[in-house]
Amino acid sequence: MRRMRIGAGAALVAGTLAVTGLAFAPAALAVAPGSATITADCGSFGGGDATLTATQDGTAATITVNSSAITAPIALGEDSISSTLTLVKASGGTTAFTGTENPAMAAGDPVQVGPLSGTVASGDSLEAFGGSLTMTVFGITITCTATGPQSPGPFVFD
Repeated sequence: MRRMRIGAGAALVAGTLAVTGLAFAPAALAVAPGSATITADCGSFGGGDATLTATQDGTAATITVNSSAITAPIALGEDSISSTLTLVKASGGTTAFTGTENPAMAAGDPVQVGPLSGTVASGDSLEAFGGSLTMTVFGITITCTATGPQSPGPFVFD
């Protein structure tokens, strides 16, 4: 009987510790929405729809830009585009996401840059409209701007 009480007591303590651990475990951080669509104008380099995909890990965040409407004018090597995506904060100011990551692209391939890295704070609400994406390729700078608000809405970070 004594052995049964020790076993039941140990199970009760272990269960209590497990529940307590879950209560104090850090919550997973997430950005919502995870992706948004914009219509971009890149001047003489074209324009069209682009998808921004965001991720968050604490104060570190990344955004990847994909566009089937905006295409590479020439073949581009992997990690050959220097990019800065500037998003507008609802509270005022801007946040920049930068990087040189991109896949290799043949002439005419859809443009993809990122993930571009930036720093966010809990509660940041970031919007592409009013900001810009600058890409520098072989010394030529291409600037794209959103022609309206992103859909379904701004990125809100935990």
